[in-house]
Amino acid sequence: MEALSKRANIKPIITSTVWKELEKENKEFFEAYNKSREARSSEMVTEQRSQKMLFDLSQSGDNSTTTDDGGDESDQ
Repeated sequence: MEALSKRANIKPIITSTVWKELEKENKEFFEAYNKSREARSSEMVTEQRSQKMLFDLSQSGDNSTTTDDGGDESDQ
């Protein structure tokens, strides 16, 4: 709505009204559209969590080659 308001000078109330009417007339399409958006959102959250875990692991990777007593694993 913001883009239409800024770029095409269309008032948000007009965009909102048209959108609601489209949702009424094309119920099945918008149900599928909303499910698709939810799935993409969920996938993005999962991807972000995975990237954060990998980053955290890479940051702690310097400590992964030491044993509990602080020695290098190759000393064993």
